[in-house]
Amino acid sequence: MTSRMPGRLRPPAGALRPPEFTGRLHDARTATAVGRWLGAAFAVCFLTGLVSHYLQHPPGWLADRLPARPVWGYRLTQGLHVATGLVAIVLLLVKLWTVYPRLFTWPPVRSVRHALERLSVAVLVSGALFEVLTGLLNIVQWYPWPFSFVPVHFAVAWVVAGSILLHMAVKAPEIRAHWRRLSPGTLALPAEDVRDRRSLLLGTVAAAGVVTVTTVGQSLTPLKSLDLLAPRHPDHGPQGLPVNRTAAAAGVSAAALGGWRLEVLGPRPYRLTLDGLSALPQTRVRLPIACVEGWSVEAEWTGVRVRELIERAGGRPGVNGLRVTSLEVAGSYRVMEMGTEYAEDPLTLLALGLNGRRLSLDHGFPARIIAPNRPGVLQTKWVHRLEVL
Repeated sequence: MTSRMPGRLRPPAGALRPPEFTGRLHDARTATAVGRWLGAAFAVCFLTGLVSHYLQHPPGWLADRLPARPVWGYRLTQGLHVATGLVAIVLLLVKLWTVYPRLFTWPPVRSVRHALERLSVAVLVSGALFEVLTGLLNIVQWYPWPFSFVPVHFAVAWVVAGSILLHMAVKAPEIRAHWRRLSPGTLALPAEDVRDRRSLLLGTVAAAGVVTVTTVGQSLTPLKSLDLLAPRHPDHGPQGLPVNRTAAAAGVSAAALGGWRLEVLGPRPYRLTLDGLSALPQTRVRLPIACVEGWSVEAEWTGVRVRELIERAGGRPGVNGLRVTSLEVAGSYRVMEMGTEYAEDPLTLLALGLNGRRLSLDHGFPARIIAPNRPGVLQTKWVHRLEVL
């Protein structure tokens, strides 16, 4: 005969029960109302993310067709991308709160269709959390993961977009029944929940509004005085502009620039000292610089038109593109290629000055690229070689 210790006794069969949730507003109407806003935020994030990705990494057939106008195009799309991404964090948390009791439904799987539905929800939730959290860490430039952010973030965005469409298709009858306040499903819910639901939705809007107002000033400069929570302020930095990558981080020192020459390769290659480059006709433009982290600011840039440098090397603007190489020691964007639309644009400069002064070392001294409607990571700093393509 065997004996069992009291602590080892098993509960009687059937004694275990899944947790029960009696809280209010964990209902389809609340989930649908928040889901509409969340879906819109993710749609804006996805579309503006596509713009950003293909401006940074255009396929060969698109490289020479990327438009240089409007000059503020990337500033607008990337500002929207980051702003809606931050709002999506608020909306996603509220959405998850409304539906989390369903994670504990019993039995967990009732049919093949139900299993597929739960699997799609798991992919959607995990993908959405991954996108907003990695995006948040990207704007503060903290990368605690072993993979490259850009390609993984881009790939998961497609997974999330597909999961949202699948989820909407599966939940279409429920969404339709609770889409409006007077929809049949909504009217069937307890009337006493209406006031609480309205309060929850108003609170969600208020939270999203606070996040937006206190961060959007990093790109919408009229609101820069309210820029309390964003990691960048458009006026903070050397020469009145923020800096993402300093000269020290790029491995560029003033001592190493003593014998600097600009090398221009083409049918008629040539080299220029800084004095020689400064002696060429100078153009002054006002252009925004906009970075993938969401901040942007307009500034006055002075330098030589890139198309004139291409012509001097025997190239033809509108026909030839350009490869630009930086002095920085390493980095994903140390070498940048510029399509013909950008290379021939009269606003595209090899800039030597910023806001009426010589470029500082952190802003790319002795020369950097500035072009309209272009991501900041492609506005190459510390340029030392141009190659006509």
